[in-house]
Amino acid sequence: MVRMKNPRTLPITLFAVFLAAPGLAQTSRPSLTLHGTVTRAQQNAYLEIPFTVPANIERITVNFSYTGKQDHATLDLGVRDPQRFRGWSGGNKSSFTIGIPDATPSYLPGPIPPGRWHLLIGVANLRPGKTATYTADIFFTRKGEAGGAESFTDHALSTPLSNQARWYRGDLHMHTAHSDGSCPSQSGKPVPCPLFVTLETAVRDGLDFVAVTDHNTISHFNDEREMQPYFDKLLLIPGRELTTYSGHFNIFGSTDFIDFELGSPRAPDMNSIVRAAHRLGALTSVNHPASPTGEICMGCGWTPKNFDMRLTDAMEAVNGDNSDRGQNHTGYWRAQLNRGLRIPAIGGSDTHRPVPRPGQPNTIGHPTTVVYATELSVPAILKAIREGHVFIDLTASRDRLLEVTGTADTQTAHMGDLLAAPAGTTLQLTVHAKACEGSKIEFLLDGKPTDVLPDQIINANDQSLHAAWPSDGQHHWLETDVIDSDGHLQLLGNPIYLNWSSPTGN
Repeated sequence: MVRMKNPRTLPITLFAVFLAAPGLAQTSRPSLTLHGTVTRAQQNAYLEIPFTVPANIERITVNFSYTGKQDHATLDLGVRDPQRFRGWSGGNKSSFTIGIPDATPSYLPGPIPPGRWHLLIGVANLRPGKTATYTADIFFTRKGEAGGAESFTDHALSTPLSNQARWYRGDLHMHTAHSDGSCPSQSGKPVPCPLFVTLETAVRDGLDFVAVTDHNTISHFNDEREMQPYFDKLLLIPGRELTTYSGHFNIFGSTDFIDFELGSPRAPDMNSIVRAAHRLGALTSVNHPASPTGEICMGCGWTPKNFDMRLTDAMEAVNGDNSDRGQNHTGYWRAQLNRGLRIPAIGGSDTHRPVPRPGQPNTIGHPTTVVYATELSVPAILKAIREGHVFIDLTASRDRLLEVTGTADTQTAHMGDLLAAPAGTTLQLTVHAKACEGSKIEFLLDGKPTDVLPDQIINANDQSLHAAWPSDGQHHWLETDVIDSDGHLQLLGNPIYLNWSSPTGN
């Protein structure tokens, strides 16, 4: 299907080098380059090549190459910092990165001390009479450079897992052993749930992407870096849940630490925390905003003082199975739209038990956030969320589909898009639904049913339905949902925004 460019699209800054990969592609010049020639006389020796790391560096990336491979020259690779050994990959990697939250497998993450480092080169093999010339391009990422995105991007990051433009299904909120996620051990005891087990469950549930959002920590990013090459059909979106005593929100797309100590000099208010995330190019989403706050869950409801809701990029309109003790996150989200804010709705399972108990349904993907993206990559998924090209599948199916197209005069819009419909024109709507036979289409104008757009029954497994709305030329938002025969919400669609004056929505 053809998609229009959404006027709300915001630029997405590539985030910190995140995925393990065979090589790293540069978008700027290296900070320094080391050259040298190795001779047969150095066979089986270890060379320590010094280089100086300046202060205030948060990441080092090395691209290493050498000549003579046609003659079976083999040079191994490692590195030491001024204080300790930081890793050895031998001959299995030609590139590596070391950052504070994560590092290429074989290397240790952590602070980057300034001073004299040494690139370790092991001369594994050189034939008699032969030499090898090496080149090591070294990139430094300084504090405040959004994880080094301006200096380099990871090869695996820049290579989508799929190049197909289509609907992708995922879960944007889950917890593992890096916070309070648990699952049964081999003997059936509850234990902190390893990330690998969580991802295996997501694969079995048929998801295309997940965001692991452990509380406040960045420790899981190193595990994700190691696991992404193995899970080459499941996109791992860097995420975390910033948990404060006045509200929780997710951050997607950055691995840099963001201070969550609300009220401290480093994070005086919620606005400053969200702005810090935006400076890193991250997408932010308010979580379970209508939850109560108290001893059961401190800070679960959204209650920050003087928060500018225009700062949020998305909102969790469905959390878990949406029956959480009567909490109406969907209503809270709709109330923000009626305030004139344009905030895409997403969902998240918020699962803390990714492996279900015997006889219990799976929790991962309940609900599923379904995103129309041009490819399966982190930038493409986040861009589609920002644009509101999203619907939420509360049934966690693998095949239910909701596509909404609106036309007025020569304009066409989809969920999340803006559409000008002057007074006297007629908005023509086409709703394409799959795997929803027996359910009905419900239209909400500014959050309420309207007699002008009555419900329509879905009579086929794959069906397109049509409706028309005579525009009054006023500012509106039109939401399209799928409701089952018992009146339960199955699919929640993001609105088409009619006659909104601001091209950026908020």
